[in-house]
Amino acid sequence: MRAPGPLPDGAAKVLDALLGGERLARTVTDPARLPALADQLPTTSYRAADRTTLWQGDITTLAADAIVNAANSAMLGCFVPLHPCIDNAIHSAAGPGLRDDCHTVMELQGHPEPTGTAKITVRGRRLPAPYVLHTVGPIVDGTLGPDHGQALASSYRACLDLAAETGGIRTVAFCGISTGVFGFPKAPAARIALDTVADWLDEHPCVLDRVIFNVFTDDDHATYQHALT
Repeated sequence: MRAPGPLPDGAAKVLDALLGGERLARTVTDPARLPALADQLPTTSYRAADRTTLWQGDITTLAADAIVNAANSAMLGCFVPLHPCIDNAIHSAAGPGLRDDCHTVMELQGHPEPTGTAKITVRGRRLPAPYVLHTVGPIVDGTLGPDHGQALASSYRACLDLAAETGGIRTVAFCGISTGVFGFPKAPAARIALDTVADWLDEHPCVLDRVIFNVFTDDDHATYQHALT
């Protein structure tokens, strides 16, 4: 709920201890130990199966070089306590320093973040991932149209382009952009994600070692498996 800015005297030390303890209590997953889709689903015809992974778990425990946050246009995280969005989960695990970093970026930009673009913060704070890519996906309120699909694909490309430009990023983990409170239907979103990532990897060989499609629920996992098989 708190706006960006300096913490009250003494609060930083206490909060650092709290967040550090929470991080130690979570099992961190090394993406290098995750099997590629080619091994997970040997019968898949997905052309990027050797360079991608489907992983079900908590993205805030994944030690990828960069994880992707589905943000809103203010780019400051979710201000609703316990709200079930990925934006809230990532900012809660990272701590208020991530909100401060986002605020710095947005102050320099001077306007809300457009749909289909991306920004990067270069401190994961209390996350195991050192970088966070923030993108604003399309909001679907009614009938799904071609413009929604184009905007979603743009979000995926923008994140990958920014990761490549930053340097030092070899693994990127995507959440299901726009498929939560933004209302994008999960099945077409999965297909767009898979196709866009495969196209980008074909166009940029050897830039990234692995792209991870992160899902949290059994339903999300089944949606990707269906799209892949």
